[in-house]
Amino acid sequence: MLIGSVLVVEDEPLILLDVETALQEAGFEVVAVTNAAAAIAAFDAEPEKFKGLITDIRLGAGKNGWEVAKHLRQANPTLPVVYMSGDSAIHWGSEGVPESVMVQKPFFMPQIITALSTLLNALPVNRPNSE
Repeated sequence: MLIGSVLVVEDEPLILLDVETALQEAGFEVVAVTNAAAAIAAFDAEPEKFKGLITDIRLGAGKNGWEVAKHLRQANPTLPVVYMSGDSAIHWGSEGVPESVMVQKPFFMPQIITALSTLLNALPVNRPNSE
């Protein structure tokens, strides 16, 4: 059963490709974009499609990863968010959304998969007829 898509936002093409490939190999469907505007447009077009966000913090011109996560969380307050950053991790406590995970660059791909899986597993499960 497909759980939905993971939105990956990273302005470095090689890192984006590596993360996309690792997630696909782990069984996730991935929508990969290189900037905040594309991420927000993809999400706003089909918000119910996305079950997680993995974003870099610094995304070049325009909005940053903090702002992307906040925008997506307005529509889906429990959306799992994993941040990736080489130098912005110190701001995670003040800028990051609650119940998110920060993965410091450079990282090993299993760290990203584990972070996302942990957040997805923490979501409440809708069980019909359970009381």
